[in-house]
Amino acid sequence: MVGNLVYVLCAATSGICAILLFRGYRQSRARLLLWSAACFLGLALNNLLLVIDVRVGSAMDLSIWRLIPALAGAAALLYGLVWESEQ
Repeated sequence: MVGNLVYVLCAATSGICAILLFRGYRQSRARLLLWSAACFLGLALNNLLLVIDVRVGSAMDLSIWRLIPALAGAAALLYGLVWESEQ
């Protein structure tokens, strides 16, 4: 019960961070904020899928599907960091 609450709070925190980073990007047009927002969006989706996976239980394993948004978000941030360092 408490674990589910922690997972939901982690998903909400990641989602709020993604929204705030995207709002910062829209105001300043700093591309690193956009890549960071994409990363946090991926982490929020990862946490949301974790909540669904825990709630469904053993009927379905979503571990591979959970990793895809987290990997995509981390890859977006890595791409943004490399791209910004070259310019």
